[in-house]
Amino acid sequence: MLRRRLPSITSVCSHFLKTKPISGPLQNLHFHSLQSLQCSDPINKNGSFWFQGIRAYSLLSLNDLRDNVPRKQKTRKGRGIGSGKGKTAGRGHKGQKARGNGKLGFEGGQTPMRRRLPKRGFKNPFSLTFQPVGLGKIAKLINAGKIDSHELITMKTLKDAGAIGKQIEDGVRLMGRGAEQIKWPIHLEVSRVTVRAKEAVEAAGGTVRRVHYNKLGFRALLKPEWFEKKGRLLPKPARPPPKLKDKVDSIGRLPAPTKPIPFFTEEEPISSPT
Repeated sequence: MLRRRLPSITSVCSHFLKTKPISGPLQNLHFHSLQSLQCSDPINKNGSFWFQGIRAYSLLSLNDLRDNVPRKQKTRKGRGIGSGKGKTAGRGHKGQKARGNGKLGFEGGQTPMRRRLPKRGFKNPFSLTFQPVGLGKIAKLINAGKIDSHELITMKTLKDAGAIGKQIEDGVRLMGRGAEQIKWPIHLEVSRVTVRAKEAVEAAGGTVRRVHYNKLGFRALLKPEWFEKKGRLLPKPARPPPKLKDKVDSIGRLPAPTKPIPFFTEEEPISSPT
């Protein structure tokens, strides 16, 4: 349609330009721009060039049509590392940069290092860690007046006196270092005791009892003020598991006791402690 009208439009406009010059705002109008206009009855009003019924035609072809290119790429939801939100996780195949939130230990599909290396050793998940304390250190604290030897020496007493540190995991083990300094009877309650330490204490007329506390009970023994601050009651003493029955003498008492429990033989009757 446009091609058929272009010759007629150009002939009319060229004839008009030859006969009547353009003045006014259209004086700088080029001739090739008029080829896209349909001229019908051009007139000259007050020395200016006018068109009646000007209609512009677009020279855009169908093969040039395309959608608007988005300025920002939309987020791909539910596509994992293909969403474009990830960071550089390392090098991919043949040294190419890999994008995405890579899983810790993932090496692009190959067998990871943690599976290629052999396993060595064994870690027992049921193992217990005890903090050691020697008899010589306890004797020095008794001589300094920080521990009363007439009362029961518990693990809380050792902690308050500074005989053991604050990082206590599962209990206290009584060692025989400085056993020759114990020359008076003392009574202790600890988690474990060595043979040398037990013999030294009993030779001086004292006693050593191995008591069992679980994690919560051990915390209640060392920090009873925490339960009072939280408005909670102290937990009941827990029984030792079957594997530890031969390694302990009795169940730990809460709160921290001040009097020792006497040992009884099989022939003597057992009376309830007061």
